[in-house]
Amino acid sequence: MQCNMLEAKSQLSKLVQAALAGEDVIIANKGVPVVRLVKVSQSPSSRKPGAWSSLPKEDEDWDAAPTNAALAEELLAGNLL
Repeated sequence: MQCNMLEAKSQLSKLVQAALAGEDVIIANKGVPVVRLVKVSQSPSSRKPGAWSSLPKEDEDWDAAPTNAALAEELLAGNLL
């Protein structure tokens, strides 16, 4: 199904229902197809609390001035890129 912008504005509910039913819905601008309405699917996996708990802990001085200065010096020297 293809319709122009003006028609899509007035019949959005009908177009959404068609897309949910699996129909290919394309909205055109001056007869040129510009967008396609598609059904949003569920994400394949769900997030699990604590998934990152086994990652190594950061050092206490990860954001200390000396650490930042050393990183900046390495970056400017081109050693970390």
